[in-house]
Order: sequence, then C-alpha cells, then structure tokens
Amino acid sequence: MPNGHYDVIIIGTGAGGGTLANILAPSGKKILVLERGTFLPKEKANWDSKEVVQKDRYRTSEVWYDKDNKPVRPYTHYFVGGNTKFYGSALYRFRERDFEKVIHRDGISPEWPLKYQDFAPYYTQAERLYEVHGQRGFDPTEPPSSEDYPFPPISHEPYIQQINYALKDKGFHPSYQPLGIKLNEVNRFLSACIRCDTCDGFPCLIDAKADADLNGVRPAMVYPNLTLLTEAKVLRLQTNASGRQITGVETEIAGNSQIFSGEIVVVACGAINSAVLLLKSANDQHPDGLANSSNLVGRNYMAHKFGGVVALSIKPNPVVYTKTLAVNDFYWGEKDFDYPMGNIQLAGKITEDRAAVYRPPFMPTGVAKAVAKRALAWFITTEDLPVPNNRVRVKDEKIFLDYTNNNEEAFNRLIKRWKQVLKSIDPFSVYVSTKMSLKEVGHQCGTCRFGEDPKTSVLDVNCRTHDVDNLYVVDGSFFPSSAALNPTLTIVANALRVGEHLIERLK
Repeated sequence: MPNGHYDVIIIGTGAGGGTLANILAPSGKKILVLERGTFLPKEKANWDSKEVVQKDRYRTSEVWYDKDNKPVRPYTHYFVGGNTKFYGSALYRFRERDFEKVIHRDGISPEWPLKYQDFAPYYTQAERLYEVHGQRGFDPTEPPSSEDYPFPPISHEPYIQQINYALKDKGFHPSYQPLGIKLNEVNRFLSACIRCDTCDGFPCLIDAKADADLNGVRPAMVYPNLTLLTEAKVLRLQTNASGRQITGVETEIAGNSQIFSGEIVVVACGAINSAVLLLKSANDQHPDGLANSSNLVGRNYMAHKFGGVVALSIKPNPVVYTKTLAVNDFYWGEKDFDYPMGNIQLAGKITEDRAAVYRPPFMPTGVAKAVAKRALAWFITTEDLPVPNNRVRVKDEKIFLDYTNNNEEAFNRLIKRWKQVLKSIDPFSVYVSTKMSLKEVGHQCGTCRFGEDPKTSVLDVNCRTHDVDNLYVVDGSFFPSSAALNPTLTIVANALRVGEHLIERLK
C-alpha cells in the first residue's frame, strides 16, 4: 500500500479531478489520486439498454433524501472518470453574459469574480484535451474564440438534416453540438467511434468517448510520480490545531482506515459529495464543517431545470446517432419575454428499453418498441438559480438535498414554445413533454461558490478555501451560477486554470 507524504492529493477523478491529474502529472511532483470507485468494466452490458437503463447496472445503490425526508435514488456513478463515463459529451463554453449579473424572471444569476476572457484560453485547451468536434458561426449566442474547434462537427444524419433545414426556413439558427467523441468521419477505418445508438447515458465499450478517464486520468498514469488508488473512499479530512492546514486524508480501503498526508489537498468529488466531505470533516476549529465560516458549504445547490420534448412521428425515425443538433435562439429570451429561457439540444437515441422506463403514465408498456422506432427526443435546459436554502446537508450520516424549484415560468415557456416550433415544421407528429426530478444530478454545481469575499464565498478565485490554506475544491462546486448549458467544459477549463496555479505554487 502506498504511503508517505505527497505534494498533491486529488480526491475524485471526474471532469475536475481527472483533468487536474492530467495537467499536474508532467510536473514531476509526487501525486496521489484517490477514487472511491473502480475502472468501469468493459463488457457487453455497456451497450445493453436493458442493463443500463432498466436494471441500473452501473448506477450507485446509495439512497439520499429530499427536504421532506423522502428517499432519493440519485442518478450518479462512481467510477474512474466519474459521471463523464455516462455523459452525452456535449462540451459547451458558457456565454459571455453568463459570467455577468443576469436578471431572470424568477431571480438573479450573480456575477462571477472572473469573466469569460479569464476562462477563454482554458476553454481552448479544454477543447483540445477532450477532442471536441464542432463548427463555429452558426449559433448567435456563442462567445468569441481564438481558434476553431480541434475537429470538424459531427454530421447530421439525413432525417436530422431535414429538421435543420426546416428550422432555418422558419428563421431559427440551428447549430452543431460541440461533442467530445472520437469520431473520424473522413477515414472511418481510423475512427474509434462507430456512431452507435448507445452513447448518451451509456459507457462506451470501445473507449470512443472523450471522458475524464480516457482523456484525463489514463494519460497521467504513465508518469511514475503519480499513484492512483481505486476503491479508496475518503471519509474525512483532518486539520492541524489551528485548523488552517489539512494534515490527514482519512481513507477507507478494503475495510481498513488509512491516513494520507499532502502539501496540497484537492477535493473533486462532484458538487454534492465535495460538500458532504467538508461537512463531515467538522472539528473544533470548524464546528459547522470544514472551510464553512461563511455558512455556505452545501448551499446554493444547482442542477439545472431539465425537461424533454419527445416527437412521435407517424413515420419511422431511421436515425442512429441523434445527438448532433442544438438551438439557442431562446437562450436569452424572445420578443415577448425579456428573460433568459435556455438551451435546446437533441438527446441520445430513444431505445425500446429507455422508452419503457420514461414512458408517460398513459402509455402502455407494450408500445415501447413502436415508440422507439418513431421517437426523437429533445433535451430542454433552463438555468437553475442559486438559492441559499437549496442545499446539500448531512444529518446522522444521511445526505439530504433540500431543494425547491425555481425559474419555473421560463422553463415552462421554453417547453411550450419549442413544442409550437416543432409543430410548425411537422404538424403530423405528436409531442409529449416530460420533466426531470431531483434524482437527476448530472449537472450538479454551486455548493462551494468561489469569490473574493470570505463572507460570501467558500473559495477564493483560485478555488482555494478561504479558511484552510492548503485545501482546494476543483469540480462544479465553485460555480456562482449554473447558466443553461452543460457544465463539463467549464469544469475542465477551470481545472486546467487551477492546475496552472498549483504548479506555480509548488515551485
């Protein structure tokens, strides 16, 4: 068992931790990476929608609780690479205005201490590291960039291309989704990706998805100065007598407790579990939880307003890989609604097993096969606003998500508006909308926001905790707001930014 003292200990291997390990590994510093899960097994079940969707083969068995003490089975996964092993790999830059104070119909999205231009060079690095395919110039909301995407966009299949043209004819601006998949459409024999129908929400059997495991951790493992321990669950962090330094990382390995020490400790467990770890690490110097003098650890939890619009056509839908098109025309609102509404993007293929799980209550289970052949799913995202009482807390070792919906008017309007648009281009289809529940935590963020004032933030602008000098948090926890776009690329870009800072600090 590795022991001794490390220059850096990283807890977690998702978009934050896996990326940080990647940038720090070439530094030559002694690095320990702790991951509570294992490497995700490569097996036929990776692409079996019955195993993945219906039987929850890879999903955690943990039970959390809502504000009414009702059990919640979170849709989250503990493997090397974290939830990026299952993500749809949509890798968006936040828009310039997302970093400013924005007035919403239901509240305020606060200004960030850093702006788009501070993140822009790291977004460029992140797009290279995660092999993003895309094309600039179609989306009127996209921010400026210094260079093109590293790879060309993933092409629309003919059925989707028809929708693309129809939307343009109506005056909209459909664009390619920026996607981190390892697809070579020019030389398909050189392509890792085979453009299958089990990508979004599935692990990739052939390692063709650009995730934090494949693009972050595994390239870092070639460096002898980096040690990765899997099935190593961190239980709490210990401090010195003053409470200003982390002196021990208490970790459970094979049923036994082991304590590691490091000059710098980086928590990257995801916004929920990072907050849980800090709260569970309370001591005499930090009675309300580690680094929690602001009483903000766990607060301002956000996970986006998620919904879906499923188009059921009378004609079969022949598309295999559906997740290529997006629309941001309503991102900042519309003529009669001067408030942000959000992002619309095609979701992954609806398989028969997925249709059976997510069918509306009125739909018999037996029609799932017919639905899957004719369904096209749109993923709707509206910004979830930061509210202090929307929080992660721990009581009697139980994890609670105290959450009350907000920004409902904008969310409902976007769903209604998009159904109207779809009907205008295909009046013969049926459109069914759904809303996601508390268990959908894939876009979790905000529980340890960063800022310049220790009274109103948990982290400083370099994501170091204000209260503990050698403790950093590098995942979606640092977000002051959630925007209305997939958070992964911003988490990756920030990890690259913080990694650059840490390399300077360790010199």
